[in-house]
This record gives sequence, C-alpha cells and structure tokens, in this order.
Amino acid sequence: MSQVQGKAVLLRCPPGSSLQDEGRMLGTQFGIPSSGAMDQFSYRWANHLLQNQNNALALEMAQPGLKIQFEQACKISLAGARVVVKVNQETLSNPAIISIAASDILEVGGFQSGSRLYLCIQGGFQVDQFLGSGSDFESVTFPSKRSSNDCLSYFSFPQSFPIGAKPKWGTTWFESAEIKAYPGADWSLLSAEQQHQIQTSTFHLSKFSNRMGIQLEELIPNQLEDLPTNPVFPGTVQLTPGGRIIVLMRDAGVTGGYPRILHLSEEGQSQLAQKKVGDPIRFQLMESIAVG
Repeated sequence: MSQVQGKAVLLRCPPGSSLQDEGRMLGTQFGIPSSGAMDQFSYRWANHLLQNQNNALALEMAQPGLKIQFEQACKISLAGARVVVKVNQETLSNPAIISIAASDILEVGGFQSGSRLYLCIQGGFQVDQFLGSGSDFESVTFPSKRSSNDCLSYFSFPQSFPIGAKPKWGTTWFESAEIKAYPGADWSLLSAEQQHQIQTSTFHLSKFSNRMGIQLEELIPNQLEDLPTNPVFPGTVQLTPGGRIIVLMRDAGVTGGYPRILHLSEEGQSQLAQKKVGDPIRFQLMESIAVG
C-alpha cells in the first residue's frame, strides 16, 4: 500500500493530552512505568476499526477542546468517552470511522459520558520509539505531553480500504458502578471486617486522581504496617496506613510498600479510567489466585 507523509497540527490542545500505545513493557527493570492508554479497551477498539497494528500510537485526551487540522487525507477513529465531534463545523452523528480530506479540521466538544477519548489514525501517529514504545512519559520522552501548535506525523494511504460498515462505540459498559477485582497478594492480611467493608461499600473517586493513580474518598480503618517493597502493576489496589485506597494506573511506579489488597481486572482498569471525580464505584470480588 502506497503511503504519503502527512502532518496534523494541534490548533488547540486540551491540557494533559498525550500520545499513548499499549505501553512500554521493556522498562520495568529500570524502574520506568509502563504508561500506555488508560482505557485499553477503547484504544484497541479504535485501532481495530482502522486495521492498525496492535501497538499503534493514538492521541489520548482527558478534557474537551481539541481542534486539529490534517495536512493530508487519512482515516481516523474515535472511541472512549461520548463526545460532540465536528468536522469543518459539521456535527457527526457517528464518529467511529471518519474519512478526512486534506486540510479538514476536526473539533472535540464536551464530554457527555466518560472521561477519556482516543483519536486513532490509520497506521498510527509516528514518533521515535523508546524501549519498544512511543508512549509519552515525563523524563522518558520529549515532549511528555502534547500542547497547542504541536505537529503530529502520520502516513496518508491514498488507496486505503473503503468504509462499508458503520460500527458504533457504546458507553454503557463503563457506566456501571461495579468494578471487577481479584484478591491481591496481601488480601489475607486484612481482617474479616475489613474484607467485608471493602466488598460491600460504595466508594467515590476523589479529586486526587491522575494517570499515576486514582484515590478513593472513603477510608478503611487500617492498622497494618507498611510492607517490604514489592512489585506493583497497573490495576494494583493499595491500602495506605491512613486507610486511603489508591488504585495504581498506567503511569504508576513499579514497586511499592503499601499492602496490595486487590487487583482490578483488565476491563475494570479501563472502566475505572472512564470514571469522573465523584463517581461511585463498588468492587465486585472475583475468585482467583492472589496477584504476586
């Protein structure tokens, strides 16, 4: 398939936007977080629609306001949060797959449901790879976040596949408050009362939430001491000495000393990534071998 180099100009870029793929799997031995798309389900769906390779780079947004102009014709896909999308000021009813002409301007309005949106482009955005990934991260890539007037490189495929189907991305799967989780490596250290409280309580997302971790408002009384440093992963749920529950996300460190009480399922991690400050969640405990 022939290809032409193209550029997309971020005429207006919402704060916190970054390029993300499936994650940097080769950096943990150096203490480098995996990074990658917070909502892997939405990211993979949009790339699948474009027939991209699994690790193709996408633009992740956590706030509305994107305005981007494409230099060359291309195909793009949007998934994740339900948003208002316009091309050349015309509102689109279904932005799952969009054929973009040269000089077209795409705009993303308010988030109606969810909190993260993925813009994928056929062939993926093109940047230098570091440790097998192009995911943006502070002190690893430059820039570590995207801003207005930045240019993103991509390949335009003049003879690309025609658009036949009209798939539509739903949001009901992440709107449920039930989050599937498995017993963590240190679940057995909790008292029966603590375990019961964690399984039956409704928690709410606090304002102290970002790509590193999501804190919950409600406290669990805790007298456990910190443990020796142990491996942690995206989805690990920790309990601090003060009783605060923290769910580690994609930019979290690779080790920690707090008890690892739960580990979210892969779907649960994507579901939590779409929650907003103040949203309620409940842990639905699944039977499994403890994560170590």
